[in-house]
Amino acid sequence: MSTFQKDMTQGSVVSHLIRFSLPFLAANLLQALYNMVDMLIVGRYCGPVGTSAVGAGGTITILVINLISGLAVGGTVLIAQFIGARRQQDMERTVGTMFTLYAIASVIFTTVMLLMNRHILNLLNVPSEAFDDALSYLNICMGGTVFVFGYNAVSAVLRGMGDSRHPLLFVAISTVVNIILDIIFVAPLGMGVSGAAWATIIAQAVSFILSIMFLRKRNFIFDFHPRSFRIQKNIAIQLLKIGLPTSLQGTLVSFSFMWLMRLANDIAGIVGLNALSITGKVNSVAILPAIAMQISVSSMVGQNLGAGKPARAKKAVFAAMGLAFLFSFAVFVAVNLFSEQIVLMFLGTDNTELSSEIIEQCIISGAEYMRYYSYDYLIVCFSFCINGLAMGAGQTLFSLFNAMASSLLLRVPVAWLLGIHFDLKLVGVGLAAPIAGLGSLLVGIVYFILGSWRKSSIKSITTSTADG
Repeated sequence: MSTFQKDMTQGSVVSHLIRFSLPFLAANLLQALYNMVDMLIVGRYCGPVGTSAVGAGGTITILVINLISGLAVGGTVLIAQFIGARRQQDMERTVGTMFTLYAIASVIFTTVMLLMNRHILNLLNVPSEAFDDALSYLNICMGGTVFVFGYNAVSAVLRGMGDSRHPLLFVAISTVVNIILDIIFVAPLGMGVSGAAWATIIAQAVSFILSIMFLRKRNFIFDFHPRSFRIQKNIAIQLLKIGLPTSLQGTLVSFSFMWLMRLANDIAGIVGLNALSITGKVNSVAILPAIAMQISVSSMVGQNLGAGKPARAKKAVFAAMGLAFLFSFAVFVAVNLFSEQIVLMFLGTDNTELSSEIIEQCIISGAEYMRYYSYDYLIVCFSFCINGLAMGAGQTLFSLFNAMASSLLLRVPVAWLLGIHFDLKLVGVGLAAPIAGLGSLLVGIVYFILGSWRKSSIKSITTSTADG
């Protein structure tokens, strides 16, 4: 067994969840931190206009990241199940196939996004005063998409093997580099919003390159030589079968938030865009405990279903729900106690481009929107764990269906009804999140009770086919 592999089919369930989730949580906290640093530093030196530009460009960037990380789920699940089933050779083939698919996809994604950039920002109805900065931020970030693909591919493979510590190391390097470059580029060099984007992609490039060098020195199961990039057809089909629904799920969620941003622009202009941009950054941190448990559950469930232990997989889900709720409740309390102070951190109060009245309205509306939205944190800790169960079982079509129901059938229409029809404005848009979250949880409970998740997805991949 590789030094990167961890057997999660034996021992304490809670211990495995905590040991796996804490490095993942720390890694994502760091990743969210350097995304927030972009907005904090830009807001400090460029004011609400700069904050809005980073928020709009960042929303589209998150859509791409959701697409990428969704595709990675297929690799994580198959690798975890092959390890549980003690099918080492199939696991190694999965790694090679996944890296090859990611290399091809990175080129396609970068090209498409650079061609569609203006059209997407127009669909968001980005205010004219923030449009050029948002376009610059988006173009630079999209130019570094290949490094985002690379990091997510390496991390997905390691997490499928039960290793969440080394992805933490790689993202820690990226965070430190990003913060240092932000401080240098944005203000001293006068690069503004573009400087924040350059800091981000350079940091991602450094992290990815160092991760490859580290893994090669540690005799990783994939050597990264050009000759090793091969696609095993049967495994590629299964990777896409599992990964594409999750990728589409993340895309739908991102599109729904992009629509909410458009709605907020229509309701309150720069004030609404600031409220959603800042809450979006806070939300990216607030839901991390739930996401950490979702990924922990998917890896643990994958290994245990591969080993034929559905009862242990079920136990992991309940344990993860309890742990996730404790963290989510603490974040909920903190956000409600300090909402105005949090919003104030992102705004440059000395900025002279906008009047003091508009800046004050940005603070009041942003804090109010954030408080109503925060009720969703108490719900996602349960629904995310159920999604992790479906991911671990390789049944990502359920997650896709649930995301469609939550995002398109609930969040979008409820936000419009409450925000526009009942004239609750940003409060209505904020309330749409917990209402949609409740609907998603109810669907998840039904899925869990029905029990179709007990079936492992690797039964359709026979050794003889893989060998061929």
